[in-house]
Amino acid sequence: MTTTRPGPARPGQTRTPRASALTRSASRLHPSTRPPRSAGRRASRPRPERYPGQPRGRYLSLGAGVQSLAVLLLACEGRIPRFDAALFADTGWEPKQVYAQLDTARRLGAQAGIPVLTVSGGNIRHDTLNPNARFVTMPFFVKNPDGSRGMARRQCTGDYKIRPLKKAVREILGYPHPVRVPRGVFVDQAIGISTDEFHRAKDSDVNYTRNIFPLLDLGMSRSDCLTYLRERGLGDVVKSSCIGCPYSGNSRLRYIRDTDPQAWADLIEFDKAIRHGSPRANAGGKPLRGRFFIHRSLLPLDQVDLEATRGRPGADEDDPDGCSPFSCRSGEPSTPGKQRP
Repeated sequence: MTTTRPGPARPGQTRTPRASALTRSASRLHPSTRPPRSAGRRASRPRPERYPGQPRGRYLSLGAGVQSLAVLLLACEGRIPRFDAALFADTGWEPKQVYAQLDTARRLGAQAGIPVLTVSGGNIRHDTLNPNARFVTMPFFVKNPDGSRGMARRQCTGDYKIRPLKKAVREILGYPHPVRVPRGVFVDQAIGISTDEFHRAKDSDVNYTRNIFPLLDLGMSRSDCLTYLRERGLGDVVKSSCIGCPYSGNSRLRYIRDTDPQAWADLIEFDKAIRHGSPRANAGGKPLRGRFFIHRSLLPLDQVDLEATRGRPGADEDDPDGCSPFSCRSGEPSTPGKQRP
C-alpha cells in the first residue's frame, strides 16, 4: 500500500495544521505532568491497567520541606484524603531547621492520626568520608587534570531517599526484598511536586507503588504552598536538602553560614576532605582523577565569595532541578518495565 503526503490546499479549502512539537511532546508525558490548562484543573491519574484493583494503603513521601509539609497539612485538615503514614527518609545530614520542621510534621500528624515514620539508608556524610567504602555518590563538581570541569554522577538520592522508601513500602505490604510483590498489590504514594515543577512528576519505576501528586491535582504552586503554610502559622519553612548538597546556591549556603555556624564549619571541613576522594574510591583501588568540590566555582568553600551573586535571581538560587526524590535531574522518565527493588 502506498501513502501520499497531502499537497497544498486548493482555493477554498483549508488544511488542518499539524500538531506542534510542544503538543506532541506533551502527549507523551505522564498524565499528571502535562502543563495544567488552568489553575485548579484536576490532574489525570496514572494508567489504570498497570494498577488493577484498589491500593492497600496511602502514604506520603515526606521531605519535611515546603511542598511535602503542605501536602501533609492538607491531609490533616481533610482537604485531601488522609494518609496511613508519612515516610521521612533521613540522610543523617539535614539542616537543623529541617529537623525542626520534621518535629512540626510529627506534631501535626499526631493530631490527625497520621504517624510520621523515619527510614534511613545510612549517614551520607559519614559514608562519603568512610575510607573503607565507595566514595562518590554525591554530584560533586570536578576539576579534571586538564583543567576542564565536570560533575560526578548523582546516586545519593537513590541510595539515601528512594531505596529506603521502597524498602519500607515492601515491608508494609508484607513482601520484603527479594520476595516478589504480586501484580495488583500496591500503595498510593503522594509526592509534593507543585505546578511550577510539573515536569518532575513521573511514573513509579515499580508496580507496587503508584505515584500521585496532590498539589498538581489542586493546581497549587510552591508560592501557594508557602502562603498556605504562613496562613496556618508555619512561616519561614526552608527547603529540604542535605547540608552538603552540591546543588545548593549561594543564598542557601549563606543561610547555613549565618544561622548555623557549627554546620557551616562542618561543611567547610567536609569540602576539604573530599578533594581527592578516598583510598577505596573505585573498585580498582586507584586514585580518582581530578579534584572534587561542593561549590560550582571549583574553589574551596572557605574561599568562595557568597555575596557576589546576591540579588541576581538564577545565579544566587539552588539548581531548580536539583535534589529531590522521584525526579531525576536529567529529566529522563523512569522505565516502568525495569523493576527495581
